[in-house]
Amino acid sequence: MERPKLKLLSEFQELLRGYHPSVEAQEILSKTRLVLLVGTTSSGRNTIINELLKSGDYHYMVSDTTRPKRQNNGVWEQEGVEYFFRNEEDYLHDLKTGMYLEAAIVHGQQVSGASIRELNNANRAGKIAINEVTPDGATTIHGIKPDAKIVFILPPSFDVWMQRLRGRGHMPEDEVRIRLQSALEEIDRALKEPFYKLVINDEFHACTNLLNEYFMHDVLDSDKEQKARDYAVHLLGDVQSYLAGTLVT
Repeated sequence: MERPKLKLLSEFQELLRGYHPSVEAQEILSKTRLVLLVGTTSSGRNTIINELLKSGDYHYMVSDTTRPKRQNNGVWEQEGVEYFFRNEEDYLHDLKTGMYLEAAIVHGQQVSGASIRELNNANRAGKIAINEVTPDGATTIHGIKPDAKIVFILPPSFDVWMQRLRGRGHMPEDEVRIRLQSALEEIDRALKEPFYKLVINDEFHACTNLLNEYFMHDVLDSDKEQKARDYAVHLLGDVQSYLAGTLVT
């Protein structure tokens, strides 16, 4: 059954159209180190984040959402783990006072986004705030906090990527193609947006160590980053060929 639309949809739409964090929120932003992972579906962003969190140097920014809790494989979601679950009125109040980094309406059914509260928690703990975001979210946050480190994660190869996609519960071909079309647009955007660093998730621990060095010490191997950019162009060609029916995996 489809979830009902937001009761306060028009209010959220109007507020988000010109949304900008408050002066208080911007002060917190200026003092907090922030890193964001963007990437294609099945690129391994969540696995990378979970590994980085083990060091104790990072604070995962749990997003707020207006949708109700749901069960995943028979287990109910937990407050403060998957999300902070807010009612529409409270969420709207915090948006009006500019206490979100960014927020978005999803299918007209829910609003989800990163609260400044989570950035403040990271700052107080002396940790780096980390999260995964969509390309739109990355662009929005870069405009608000230009010193945020934003990395686009690429899968190791087209063949391995396809194996991961198809291994997700025997994903039907039409869904694979939808995800690849989205990835085509995301990779192209990452190549064009100058604030992105690109990294290939080819060997997990090497990739995680590379990212940790960049996030902690602002050091990123320029040769590896250029290799990732060249590879992204090649990957775009593979995706285009597959969607055109001229590449078989």
